[in-house]
Amino acid sequence: MSNLSKLKFVALDSSSKNYLSWVLDAEIHLDAKGLGTTIIEGNAASSQDKANVMIFLRHHLDEGLKAEYLTVKDPLELWTGLKERYDHLKATVLPRDRYDWIHLRLQNFKTVCESVVYKITSQLKLCGKNITDEDMLETTLTTFHASNLVLQQQYHERGFKKYSDLISCLLVAEQHNMLLLKNHEVCPTETVPLPEANMVEAHGQSERR
Repeated sequence: MSNLSKLKFVALDSSSKNYLSWVLDAEIHLDAKGLGTTIIEGNAASSQDKANVMIFLRHHLDEGLKAEYLTVKDPLELWTGLKERYDHLKATVLPRDRYDWIHLRLQNFKTVCESVVYKITSQLKLCGKNITDEDMLETTLTTFHASNLVLQQQYHERGFKKYSDLISCLLVAEQHNMLLLKNHEVCPTETVPLPEANMVEAHGQSERR
């Protein structure tokens, strides 16, 4: 437990912008130390465990929130207070993330790396909305640019089951295309000199004439 206060993740900001991710980080760290029950109603945690969890939670609050909850000594009370204060964010963030998901188009991004599918789905999951690999595959495969319909059909026929497999395939193809374009820019086809063997043959033919 001596290292618990040294664990680092972004402190909860009083603006509450990072509350949903903060809750997840805090729960993961507490569970990893076997202290997750201290923030559950009706727990039988020892006073020492409660004190250690309070140190940990306060360590990950910004200075403004520390001052506001200065007199709170029970981790469950602090956890519940923060939840009552900020848990409504799920109701306000979810509509925005749903909108982003519905209007997500792969064709709107210059590269596969710029796609925000993972970011949006993570936000939706934090709000309790489950997005499956099938959903992610469907959204990606049905939003290719119109000029890539043949490619879209080819990827669809491969029957990907995991979104990560599709993205890996798209990234490899993207890198190959970029390499081909770079090679072409360095030495365009029309500027490439004839191979030496062809030049000798062409010279011989001209002499025979």
